[in-house]
Amino acid sequence: MKFGWRGALGILLSAAFLVFAFKGIHWSVVADNVRDADVALLALSAIVATLIFPLRAIRWRPILDSVHPGIPYGKLWSATAIGMMINNVVPARAGEPARAYALSRSVPGVPFPAAFASLAVDRLFDTVVVLGLMLVAMLDPAFPQGVMLGGRPVSHYALVFLALIVVALGMMYAFILFPGRFVAAYQRIARRIAPRFEARGGEVLLAIANGLSVLKSPSRFAVVFAWTLLHWLTNAFAFWLAFRAVGIQAPFSAALFLQGIISIGVAIPQAPGFFGVFETFGRIGLGVYGVPADQAVTWAIGFHVLSYIPITLIGAWYFVRAGLSMGQIGAGQRAASDAAPPSPRTA
Repeated sequence: MKFGWRGALGILLSAAFLVFAFKGIHWSVVADNVRDADVALLALSAIVATLIFPLRAIRWRPILDSVHPGIPYGKLWSATAIGMMINNVVPARAGEPARAYALSRSVPGVPFPAAFASLAVDRLFDTVVVLGLMLVAMLDPAFPQGVMLGGRPVSHYALVFLALIVVALGMMYAFILFPGRFVAAYQRIARRIAPRFEARGGEVLLAIANGLSVLKSPSRFAVVFAWTLLHWLTNAFAFWLAFRAVGIQAPFSAALFLQGIISIGVAIPQAPGFFGVFETFGRIGLGVYGVPADQAVTWAIGFHVLSYIPITLIGAWYFVRAGLSMGQIGAGQRAASDAAPPSPRTA
């Protein structure tokens, strides 16, 4: 895998965010907060946070059912753990394609383009549910009134992102309902610009349409949505447990709001493991509820580090067990992208 300019930009941005997150922090207060923290609750929050990854693996199965029905959960879980581990140690979200490659390698019936396209659905459901829960938090009477960020009401940002998701969802539905038209348009353009990619690109687009076909089945859509909702409620519960561990007296809805703020933040380029961005947006989100910066940073550092370790170690174990290497994953992704997969079903 190449480091690239995105990786360099991500590290620079993360460093800048760390400077912002720690600006004006009294480290003696943070140290006192750490000493006074409930270690058992912090450990429990890390355990609960780790549970979201098996939930993510379970959710992946119905998304991929049209590509390869009944994929063993063990293979979905190991690929998920590997991808999350790589996200934690390699910049530019390299874990996303690595996750798709790990699955396509262990389940030959799942082509890499379809596995990778399924992650677009995965993230789409994440975004819709996270922002929806964020809006629920803002309707809670406990939400502070009149809060402004960047000169605009906090609700403005969530509504803008929801509007973008609606547009993206509409485009994805258009793509899966009329794949032939998209393929024909692509081939007309490719024929003039790069003829050698015409046939191969068309096959890849059909594979992607197949990966997105969960959106066409109401029952599968409902199953994926339910697992997504459970995933993010579990994540918010882990946040809330860590609140209590460091003495933050905020309602559960604050955790729903905070994970929305952090999810928006981690969408930008950053260093591996979201360090810097997580702390900054954790400070901003908790600040909305009047939590002092020193206490907010205590929560962000404690929760982030403790939740980072388990999935990174688990993913590393599966990575070694599978006999993978970073170079092999990068080469495999390039080979999968260059190869023309067989035409898949689009139902």
